Amino acid sequence: MSGIADVARLAGVSKSTASRALTGGGYVSDDTRRRVADAAESLGYVPSTSAVSLATGRTSTIALIVPKVNRWYFGAIVEGVERTLIPRGYDVTLYVAEPGSNDRESLYSTYLARKRFDGIIAVALEPDDADLERLANIGKPVVSIGNALAGVPTLGLDNIAITRIITQHLIALGHTDIAFVGSTPPSDAPAKDVDERSIGYRKAMNDHGLAVRIRNVPSTLTITDAYAAAASFLADAASRPTGVVAACDEVAIGVIIAARRMGISVPTQLSVVGIDGHDYAEMFALTTVEQFPLDQGVEATRMLLSMIEGTSEPPRRTEAATRLVVRSSTAPPRPA
Repeated sequence: MSGIADVARLAGVSKSTASRALTGGGYVSDDTRRRVADAAESLGYVPSTSAVSLATGRTSTIALIVPKVNRWYFGAIVEGVERTLIPRGYDVTLYVAEPGSNDRESLYSTYLARKRFDGIIAVALEPDDADLERLANIGKPVVSIGNALAGVPTLGLDNIAITRIITQHLIALGHTDIAFVGSTPPSDAPAKDVDERSIGYRKAMNDHGLAVRIRNVPSTLTITDAYAAAASFLADAASRPTGVVAACDEVAIGVIIAARRMGISVPTQLSVVGIDGHDYAEMFALTTVEQFPLDQGVEATRMLLSMIEGTSEPPRRTEAATRLVVRSSTAPPRPA
C-alpha cells in the first residue's frame, strides 16, 4: 500500500510539501498541488481524515439530525444533503432524535458534544430549552430545516399560508362543510407543523364565515392511522363533510382509501386535499401543495457550507418552495 512518502517521491517533492498539498494545510503552488494530486491518484493514495483534520482544523464531516429515517420526507432530505456534500469532499454522520426517545439527552450531552463535525443540519428538531443551550454550547454552525431555532438560519415552510391556500381551493369549488384532519401527540410530524396547518385551515374558514371542524388522528400521521380515523368519522352520512383538508398527504391518502372502501366516491361525494407532495400523491390523484425535501436538503447544505467556509452568512429565515397541484381528488360538492 502506497504512503505519503511514495507520493512525494513520484511528485518530486518533500513529504511535508506533499502533505500540505493534499490536506490544504499550508501554501503550495498550483503547479505543485496538481503534480502531487496526480501522483496520489496514480498510486491510489487518499490522505486519512485525521491527517486532514490535523492540518486544517476541520473534520470534513457534517452532522445531520432527523427525527425518523423511515419516512419519505426525511429520506429525501438525506439524499439532498449527501448529493451536495460528496462533491465537496465532506462526509455525513446521521443522528436520529426520535420524539419522546430517552436517547435524545445522550445525543446532545455525548455524541454532539464530541464535536466530530464542522456543522449541524437539524431537521424538524423540537428541542427544549436545555437542548437549545447544549446546541449553542457546541459552538458549531447550525442550519435548521423546518422548525425555527433561536439564532439559527432556518429553511422552512409557511405552514399557515399553504394550508390557507389549499382550504381556499375547496371553498372556491363551493364546499362549505370542510373538516381538518390532524393528529394528537406524539406524532411523526412536528407538533408545531400540525398546529400551524390547523391555524391556516381555521383562518380560511373564518374568512368565509364557515364552521370549523377538527378531527385528530390518534398518535401518528400515517396512512394506516388516518384510514382508521376516517372509517369512523365518515361512517355517519348525516354528519359527513363534503371536503377534507388533511395535515399531510399520508393522512389524505388514508382518508381516500377509507372512503373508497366505504363506497364513498372521491371526489363526487368527498373532496380530499393534502400537503407535502408525497411520492404516492400522483398515484392517488391527490390535490396537494407540494414541497421539495430533496431540494431543501441541497439548499440547507449549501447554507451550512457557506457558514463553515466563511463565504457568506445565510438569512435567518428562508422560505422553502411550494406549488399547488390540482388533481382529481377535488370537485364541486354534489347538489343535495
